Amino acid sequence: MPMIGTLDVSRFCLGANVFGWTADADASFEVLDAYVAAGGNFIDTADSYMWRIPGNSGGESETIIGDWMAARGNRDSIVIATKVGSLPQRAGLGGENIAAAAEDSLRRLRTDRIDLYYAHKDDPDTAQEETLDAFDALVKAGKVREIAASNFSAERLRSALEISKRDGLASYSALQPHYNLMEREEFESSLAPLLQSEGLAAVPYYALAKGFLTGKYRDGGPAVDSVRAEGARAYLTDTGRAVLAVLEEISLGHEVPMASVALAWLAAQPTVAAPIASARTREQLDGLLPMLDLKLTDDELRLLSHVS
Repeated sequence: MPMIGTLDVSRFCLGANVFGWTADADASFEVLDAYVAAGGNFIDTADSYMWRIPGNSGGESETIIGDWMAARGNRDSIVIATKVGSLPQRAGLGGENIAAAAEDSLRRLRTDRIDLYYAHKDDPDTAQEETLDAFDALVKAGKVREIAASNFSAERLRSALEISKRDGLASYSALQPHYNLMEREEFESSLAPLLQSEGLAAVPYYALAKGFLTGKYRDGGPAVDSVRAEGARAYLTDTGRAVLAVLEEISLGHEVPMASVALAWLAAQPTVAAPIASARTREQLDGLLPMLDLKLTDDELRLLSHVS
């Protein structure tokens, strides 16, 4: 299994942003049960999922996961990642806010520790020393096992790592970047070399390019009623069409869905521990699960890298 700091994680991370949004509690439980039954153990959520939805206030995804773990009695076999900094009432990476937000997340998750705690996005208005002091205090208290950064530039991540080293504080062990077959330039040019040199893991989000890499969005294909449809169709360029053609060819050869091939390519990239993808139904999850065991050949990996 891949490692993130001291954490053993499955090579596919289940994104929980749809829980409490397009998947209610019953549907979420079904997806979670199927994911674990297939050998998955790594779940990604955030305190801000999904506060933007009418009737929600944030923390709905964490609450569903906490209820599920309590019902199944499986907390010790699950690696839970959540995030701080984007929920409007708990915005930013100030020390007091991180401490309060962590307690909120622990309560909703019905647990005594967060396995991987992300700074959800950079906060240029707060000194990184203050942020890292707060994270370090949570680690020392046993409330957090590993800390990580999401949506950080290479420059800001490097400075955070230097501060942790200088001051003897807990240090980020992972980065959650925007990275997939259709979005490669920023990560591969500046972030990946830094992660490689510092020994950090990448846990990419939008691993399926908003659903485009599932193959659902094609010229002349049926209209797809999805909250991400417009964003996915933006990838329908000459490059996008070429990527879909190669994904389809490889998926037919392995007799697996196209989405699992796209995730397997991502999982094979340097520094990547586990790509994140979400599923609101068991059927959607079935299109992703084969990547847990799928190993692409060197030629297949090179071909996908070339066309994208």
